[in-house]
Amino acid sequence: MWKKICAVMLLAVSPLMSHAAEFTEGVHYQKLDAPVKTTDAKRIEVVEAFGYLCPHCNNFEPMLEPWVERQPEDVSFVRIPVVFSRSWEPMARAYYSSELLKTLDKTHQATFNGVHQERRRFKNADDLAEFYAGLGVDPEKFKKMYDSFATNMKLNIGASKLAGYGIEGVPTLIVNGKYRITTGTAGSHANMLKVAEYLVEKERAAQGG
Repeated sequence: MWKKICAVMLLAVSPLMSHAAEFTEGVHYQKLDAPVKTTDAKRIEVVEAFGYLCPHCNNFEPMLEPWVERQPEDVSFVRIPVVFSRSWEPMARAYYSSELLKTLDKTHQATFNGVHQERRRFKNADDLAEFYAGLGVDPEKFKKMYDSFATNMKLNIGASKLAGYGIEGVPTLIVNGKYRITTGTAGSHANMLKVAEYLVEKERAAQGG
């Protein structure tokens, strides 16, 4: 099922765009019917809706990470893991648990590698704790965080925001709680980032930056 959900983002591919002037609302990106409140009102927020099980998210990550590192201080980047079915929930919990433990630098890319290169299947907290222990994460702390109130809250907040964004597939980018960019609208993973840059500039100009 997850392959079908991810693949839907590739069905309606727009022509490649050469410059920002060609980016058009309703074609290369969609404006949300109702804005979703951002985490930090003082910064321009870019959200990636992603899933560790999605091969397209795995392919997008090597482009996304250096793009994020290049962003100026007025841009805030947030990841929200999707839960399309029961099999996706352990991976979302793993992300939030690692985020709360401040160990994403050890686990994030490694989790993609574990799923897509090593062909591991993580069904529960024990599977993930064993894998993360090899990355230097305390397995007992991880398992405690996995079922914690804080992780449950993040799951609930994330689900609410994803519903507001109208997420139907991944990867998807949301700019400042207002605009949705997919592979289908932008035309490619690389163009998703170009459209995001265009919309960041649009928001910066609107804020008088």
